Amino acid sequence: MIQLSDRFNYKRLLRFSFPSIVMVVFTSIYGVVDGFFVSNYAGKTPFAAVNFIMPVLMILGCIGFMLGTGGSAIISKKMGENDIKKANEIFSMLVYVSIIMGIILMVLGLISIRKVVILLGAEGRLLEDCVTYGRIILLAIPFFILQYEFQCLFVTAAKPGLGLFITIASGASNMILDALFVAVFNWGLIGAATATAVSQLVGGVLPLIYFGRKNTSMLRIKKFKWDFRALVKACTNGSSELMNNISMSIVSMLFNARLMKYAGEDGVASYGVLMYVSMVFQAVFIGYSVGTAPVISYNYGARNQDEVKGLLKKSVVIIGSFSVVMFASGEILSRPLSLIFVGYDKTLLKMTVHAFTIFSVSFLFSGLNIFGSSFFTALNDGFTSALISFLRTMIFEIGAVIVLPIFFELDGIWCSVVAAEVMALIVTAAVLVIKRKKYNYYNV
Repeated sequence: MIQLSDRFNYKRLLRFSFPSIVMVVFTSIYGVVDGFFVSNYAGKTPFAAVNFIMPVLMILGCIGFMLGTGGSAIISKKMGENDIKKANEIFSMLVYVSIIMGIILMVLGLISIRKVVILLGAEGRLLEDCVTYGRIILLAIPFFILQYEFQCLFVTAAKPGLGLFITIASGASNMILDALFVAVFNWGLIGAATATAVSQLVGGVLPLIYFGRKNTSMLRIKKFKWDFRALVKACTNGSSELMNNISMSIVSMLFNARLMKYAGEDGVASYGVLMYVSMVFQAVFIGYSVGTAPVISYNYGARNQDEVKGLLKKSVVIIGSFSVVMFASGEILSRPLSLIFVGYDKTLLKMTVHAFTIFSVSFLFSGLNIFGSSFFTALNDGFTSALISFLRTMIFEIGAVIVLPIFFELDGIWCSVVAAEVMALIVTAAVLVIKRKKYNYYNV
C-alpha cells in the first residue's frame, strides 16, 4: 500500500491519485445521468430548471469541499509532523462542524428557496420546477456537504480506494433510482430529485459509519477540544476551493441570465449540457489535484523540499498531458455527447454541438489553473490559492461573459470561458514564479 511518506515517481503518483480521479469523475457522471433522464423523460423545461437551480445548491454543498480540502492540508501536515493525536482532533472537529452547518443551511434554504429562484429571474413552469427540485435536494444538504468533505479526507486517511468504493455506491444508487423513478415510474423531476437526495445520503452516512468506529486508518471520529484557530485555518486554506465553486455557481447564474436574453430556454438547456459534460472532463483535473494535495502537504510538513519540487514538476507534466487529451476528446465527441441529451430537438442539438466545439478549447488551460490553486492550498497558503480561484472563476469569467456577447452575441458567451482560462493561466504562472523562493521549488 502506498503511504504519504513514500517517494513518488510518475507511476506511483498516478497510482495514488487514480482512485481520487475516478471518485470525482464518477460523482460527475452520476450527475450527468440525472440530467440525461430529466432531459429525455421529463422534457427540456424541467432539464432547464435543474440547471437553473443547481448552481444555488452547489454553493451550499461546497461548504464540505472547503472544509475537506482546507482541513486535509492541516491534518496531513500534522501527520507529517507525527502529531497523530492533534490530526484526529482536527478531523473530528471538522466533521461535527460540517453536520451543524448542513442543518442550518438546510433550514434556511427551505425557507428562502422560492424567493431566491424568483430573484434569479425564473417564472411560470420554470419557477415551479426549480422550487420542486430544490426543496427535495435541500433535505439532503447535510449529507451532500459530508459527501464532498469525505471525498478529500479519505485520501488524507490514505484510504482513497475506500473513498472510491463509497462514491461508486452513492453513484450507483442514484443511477438505479433515476432509471426506476423517472423512466419506469414516470415521476419526472420529483423522481430525479429523490434519486439524487438518496445518493447523497449514502455518500454522507457510510463514511460516518467507517470513521465513527475503530478502523485501519490513522483517523477516527472521537472526542475533541475545540480549536478555533485550526477551524479558521481550514476555512482559509479551503477558501480557494469554496471560492472556486461559489464563483462557478454565480457565473452559471449569470450565464443563464445572459442566455435567456440571447437564446431563451434553449440556451439554458444547451449550457446545461456543456456543464454536465465539462464536469466529467474537469473532474479529471480536480481528482488529480485532490489526490496529490495530501502528499504535497505531508512532505511540506516533513520538510522534504526535494520531494515537493519533484511533485510539482511531475504534476505539471501529467496535467499538461491530460489537458491535450481532454481538448481532443471534447472536439471529437461534441456531437455524440450532445446527442445523448438533446438529440430529440434538432435546433437545440445544432446549438449545443457548436457551443461544445468552442467550449472544449478551455480544457487546454483549466487543468493547470485548477492544480495551481490546489498546490498552494496544499502548502497551507490559502490566500494565494484563493486569489487564483477568485480571478479565474469570478473576475475573468464575469468580465468575459458581460463584454464578449456585446461583440459576438451568442458565440461571445461560449468563448468567455476560454478567454477566462487563458487569463487565469497567465496569473497562475506568474504566482508560481513569484512564490518560487518562498517555498523552495525555484529550480524545478
